Amino acid sequence: MQHSVSPVGYVRSCFKEKFAIPRQPHLAPAARGVLELVPPFDSGEAVAGLEQVSHVWLLFLFHQALEEKPRLKVRPPRLGGNQSIGVFATRSTHRPNGIGQSVVKLDRVEAGRLWLSGIDLLDGTPILDIKPYVPYADRQDGALNAIADAPPALIPVDWAPEALAQAHEHGSRLAQPLVELVEQCLAQDPRPAYQKPEPGRRYGARFWDVDVRWHYPEPGRIRVLAIEPG
Repeated sequence: MQHSVSPVGYVRSCFKEKFAIPRQPHLAPAARGVLELVPPFDSGEAVAGLEQVSHVWLLFLFHQALEEKPRLKVRPPRLGGNQSIGVFATRSTHRPNGIGQSVVKLDRVEAGRLWLSGIDLLDGTPILDIKPYVPYADRQDGALNAIADAPPALIPVDWAPEALAQAHEHGSRLAQPLVELVEQCLAQDPRPAYQKPEPGRRYGARFWDVDVRWHYPEPGRIRVLAIEPG
């Protein structure tokens, strides 16, 4: 039996491309976005009472990773990208029905809009449902996941002086914590785990409307080279 679903809204996110998005929510608290609800959910009735909630679960579609043929095994980055395990043992984007879930901070509630932070969602992500986070039920103090038992190790991020000045300038223009966003995302090392980049290789990703460029001057260290208008 098949069942169709329709989005209740779409996310306007600081992440304009998949590369450098944190692999889990809350790893970058400075990552912000707005969930814009669609009719009939864009009225105040649908979100009445949500102002009493600090965090929400979002069920969403990995809209740029939908596949016709299901994958039974995937290679998660946590295992170096070269070891396969069952898809249901991971949070891989390659889902049987393309459905993901994230718990994010709810900063502000308006009729038709939810202001969010700590997100890991690509711009334009379709949201299928919103559910309040319930601490006494959702937090399990004895929970165990031996595959991912701790956050990823962070690596140092430093800045070329001109790049830092550019980041402050664009952050002020956007009214967003751009410096913190770049540092929090890059410190998780977004490159594929199996890559061993040469110092001369440049990487890039778009945050809000600017392009961020960086390289790895030595193993285990990132240097931000430039922040340029997109």
